[in-house]
Amino acid sequence: MTTEIKVPVLPESVADASVATWHVSVGDKVSRDQNLVDIETDKVVLEVVSPEEGVITEILEDEGATVLAEQVIAKIGAADSAQADSSKSTEAAKPAETKSSGGEKVEIKVPVLPESVADATIATWHVQAGQSVSRDENLVDIETDKVVLEVVAQADGVVAEIKHEEGDTVLAEQVIGILEAGASAGAASSEAPKEEASSGSDSNDALSPSVRRMIAEKGLDASKITGTGKGGRVTKEDVDNFIKSSAKAPAQTSAPAKAAPTELGGDRTQKREPMTRLRKRIAERLLEATNSTAMLTTFNEINMKPIMDIRKQYKDVFEERHGIRLGFMSFYVKAVVEALKRFPAVNACIDGDDIVYHNYFDVSIAVSTPRGLVTPVLRDCDKMSLADIEAKIRELALKGRDGKLTVDEMTGGNFTITNGGVFGSLLSTPIINPPQSAILGMHKIQDRPVAVNGKVEILPMMYLALSYDHRIIDGKESVGYLVTVKEFLEDPTRLLLDV
Repeated sequence: MTTEIKVPVLPESVADASVATWHVSVGDKVSRDQNLVDIETDKVVLEVVSPEEGVITEILEDEGATVLAEQVIAKIGAADSAQADSSKSTEAAKPAETKSSGGEKVEIKVPVLPESVADATIATWHVQAGQSVSRDENLVDIETDKVVLEVVAQADGVVAEIKHEEGDTVLAEQVIGILEAGASAGAASSEAPKEEASSGSDSNDALSPSVRRMIAEKGLDASKITGTGKGGRVTKEDVDNFIKSSAKAPAQTSAPAKAAPTELGGDRTQKREPMTRLRKRIAERLLEATNSTAMLTTFNEINMKPIMDIRKQYKDVFEERHGIRLGFMSFYVKAVVEALKRFPAVNACIDGDDIVYHNYFDVSIAVSTPRGLVTPVLRDCDKMSLADIEAKIRELALKGRDGKLTVDEMTGGNFTITNGGVFGSLLSTPIINPPQSAILGMHKIQDRPVAVNGKVEILPMMYLALSYDHRIIDGKESVGYLVTVKEFLEDPTRLLLDV
């Protein structure tokens, strides 16, 4: 029986993709859920895993080929029936492997950048000039203000030249290095580098793009991380465990030391390192918001006991039914959307001299990632259930952590929710996310004495903060909106009854 390996469903607005890296060859035995191939679009890298155990009997599309959604790119057969075919295919594939090792010079180029991204920055070179590399080994990370792109070696060989160093600004398809395919380092001086390169490439081949990116962001040495996955593959859990164990040893550090500390005398030192492009973009947008809007913040507080009681009563049944935990964010989103329906100005924005009222409800959720704060968008929240919202928030949070958020997922949005309470913030004044007109800040839930019907009770209270653009939203509307959110959260039944 033959199983077809297909290109995944591509993100919306992406017409086609490229086969970036095959991690297997014809004749290789594969395990269920083993990563077979990376499919690259102009926005994301998608991993295609094996649906079952078997043998790769045929690879229909080679690396670099342009493919469409759900196109068949390989076939898997049963291990016993595919051995003969795989051996024949392997023999046929040998000339193609040796074809690339002719000592020719191959240009290392910046990938095609996502739409609306003008340039990029060289974040990290993982190799040096003169170093031997293997085909598909990650050579360099290219960082834009939205995503991180990996550039891999197109063939076995030696990095002959690095034209642009870390921190340089580069353009799409600009040549940043030269790879001499099929070459090897000098016999006398290359023994150690060869060993290092081979061990590094072996570990890199066993890593998925998301794990490689996580290791690069943390500045870790992949060869020191023990893999517990199938075939010794390093998983995200392995990286997390390595970071935790390293934190116990002060001598080891996971932060990339791009700049040596400056001596100020005695034990006083300081270190200078450049901002990432994402951090620069965050800074620009924050300044834009404070300089171009008439921003004002109004506050209120809510009693979280009703929601906490509902969550306590139904969380186990909810998780069993929907396969996702019931959190507070889904209640926040529902309350925000219902309040936006009653106060359309809060869901609007200014475009020149016009006010644009939106008849849809796309809510941005502030997510903290290793590279900085991002605001992916939940679209059409009014049509989503609590379970849908929880599942989508989890999906976006994981993508943000792994650096896999697409440009489409981070653009748009009519209103933003930020939850500083998860970090312990008791009260804050959040900054508007332009061109939006308002942002709601949620904070730490804390037991406080509250007067209820003439008596003092200890209740779990939380402060709300609504920052808004006073050019479009009046004080009466802003206070009315925040009070409406408060009423929905203090009496969640109203969300179900739409009253």
